[in-house]
Amino acid sequence: MTSRSTQAPRELDLTRVLDAPRALVFKVWTEPRHLAKWWGPHGFTTPECSLDLRPGGKLRIRMTGHGFDNVMDGEFVEIVEPERLVFKSFLRDETGAPYLEALTTVTFSEHAGKTTLRLIVRVVESGPQAEGPLEGMSEGWNQSLDRLAAYVREGAR
Repeated sequence: MTSRSTQAPRELDLTRVLDAPRALVFKVWTEPRHLAKWWGPHGFTTPECSLDLRPGGKLRIRMTGHGFDNVMDGEFVEIVEPERLVFKSFLRDETGAPYLEALTTVTFSEHAGKTTLRLIVRVVESGPQAEGPLEGMSEGWNQSLDRLAAYVREGAR
């Protein structure tokens, strides 16, 4: 990245208990056909979703809604099925240069048929263009997790 923010790194830490077994929750995080059905805030769709589920494997998710088209590229760092996913993600400007880099860790633990999901997003680098996405990060992730909870509750079809 060419420019660094002088702001301290931002971190988001969310926990949800989902009424579904861990294996199912992990599956809907790691299979594109499922991920595309719940990813993104309310009012968004995910017309493009590709995952190469291995350390070093790439991911690309394009979501659209409310007049926005947002592409997130990334790379898997760690995969421990069905316990943990770690991936780097990048938002890029119109020239392809990244302006926001984040490291996301998702853990899955099961108790009595329910899954406790913990999501930690740590902003590694950000430039001035990242201000809008950073302002909406908490609300966006909370809405995505709402959609995930509904999707697994309905049987993840």
